[in-house]
Amino acid sequence: MKALLATGSGLNSLILALVVIAIILVLVIIASGYVKAPPDKAFIISGMKREPKILIGRAGIKLPFFERKDTLVLKQISIDIKTNGYVPTLDFIGVDIDAVAKVRVKTDPEGIKIAMKNFLNMDEPRIIAALTDSLQGNMREIIGTVKLKELNTDRKKFGDEVQEKAQKDMNALGIEIISCNIQKIEDEKGLIIALGQDNMSQIQKDASIAKAQADKDVAIAEAEAKRLANEAQVKAETEIASKQNELRIRQAELKRESDIKQAEADAAYEIQQQEQRKTIEITTANANIARQEREIELKKKDVEVTEQTLEADIKKRAEAEKFARQQKAEAELFERQRKAEAEKFEKQKAAEAAKIKAEADLYAKTQEAEGIRAVGEAEAKAIEAKGIAEAEALEKKAEAMKKYGQAAMIEMIVKALPDMASAIAKPLENIDKVTIFDSGNGESGVGNVGSYVPNVLAKTMETVKEVTGLDIVDIMKAQTYDAKVTRNINISGLPEESGDAAKAVATQAAVKAATEPEETTEE
Repeated sequence: MKALLATGSGLNSLILALVVIAIILVLVIIASGYVKAPPDKAFIISGMKREPKILIGRAGIKLPFFERKDTLVLKQISIDIKTNGYVPTLDFIGVDIDAVAKVRVKTDPEGIKIAMKNFLNMDEPRIIAALTDSLQGNMREIIGTVKLKELNTDRKKFGDEVQEKAQKDMNALGIEIISCNIQKIEDEKGLIIALGQDNMSQIQKDASIAKAQADKDVAIAEAEAKRLANEAQVKAETEIASKQNELRIRQAELKRESDIKQAEADAAYEIQQQEQRKTIEITTANANIARQEREIELKKKDVEVTEQTLEADIKKRAEAEKFARQQKAEAELFERQRKAEAEKFEKQKAAEAAKIKAEADLYAKTQEAEGIRAVGEAEAKAIEAKGIAEAEALEKKAEAMKKYGQAAMIEMIVKALPDMASAIAKPLENIDKVTIFDSGNGESGVGNVGSYVPNVLAKTMETVKEVTGLDIVDIMKAQTYDAKVTRNINISGLPEESGDAAKAVATQAAVKAATEPEETTEE
């Protein structure tokens, strides 16, 4: 037992060591395959799946030996675009332009897939070298569509056209152009400097004209200012005299209005005294009326208190009666519940008795089924014995038929003739209505219907004769008067090799058919 325990302990230690080693290996694989992409780079993990895994600014796991990691630069890159020589403009003036384009790799799913095919694991200088030629070519094409003056005066428009033109080519490489700015423009003949000097002379001329115009405007403005000042002074003195006259008139009006106000105030004082006296009288009368109304309200309050007292008494009596009715109803409910529980108990007892009776009936039915099964098995055995007996009889009959050969066939055919006639006439029972048409050749339609069964029976006999060689018509002749009286029976169709036994059987069957009286069937 100790040996077994020691063996089990050693096995458990081995399994634990293997599990620890496996965990360490998994941790080492995860640690060695842990990668984290910065925001300006994309790590492409490929090898295990059909679609590579793209990491941008996040971490992931790369399975060692099964997957590989590739890098795609995503940061903004500045590309210096130069014409490297003089390129003719629309007005055939050679210009040398220096521009700077800001580009970066597209980060949408379709764009980054295209960029992976073109710039995977390429550093910034190699990407610049791959894009410079395309950008320079697009800038040269745009230079040939503009004039020197437009190119010099609207550099932003020129940069936008270069960016729009070059973006179509950059889409096929998975690159997005952020901006395109013109840094320097030089022409081959120094025309830009000449345009500047011409503009400078024009500016100086415009400045001299502007100065003279300004001096004239100053003189005119000074004269106009003096005139306006004089007019303003005259207008101001006139207005001062007019205002002083208006002041004197207004002072007289105010004194007159003051006297009127004083007289009105004296009269109003008398009127006010009368109004106050009237108000006092009205107030005294209103106070008397209010006192009477207050007394009436107090009487109403007394009546309301009396009514509320009566209502409280009535309400208490009603609540007492309601409580008595509730107690009575609860007692009745308790009595009904007790009766219901008693009835439920009785029903449960009855159900249990019915269940016991059903189980007894089930047992009786089971015993009855066992008896029926025993009877069925006995009947099955009897049927089996009967079947065996019938099979033995058929086997003996087959041996007899084999022994007597065609003679036995004759006997069977003779016995089957009534059934054949009945089967032929059977379809006529399903006929509900018969319509007979005269064919016009002297034959009666009724005769055709009546001859249906004999004709079919006759054709059946001919078919039997062709198949077996036995002429049933000759056998039927045994029913004739000559056969019954003279016993003159001649059956054809029996081959010579059938032997005397076959002929004897056939003769016996024919004699039996001739001598036995016809059976009548009553329906």
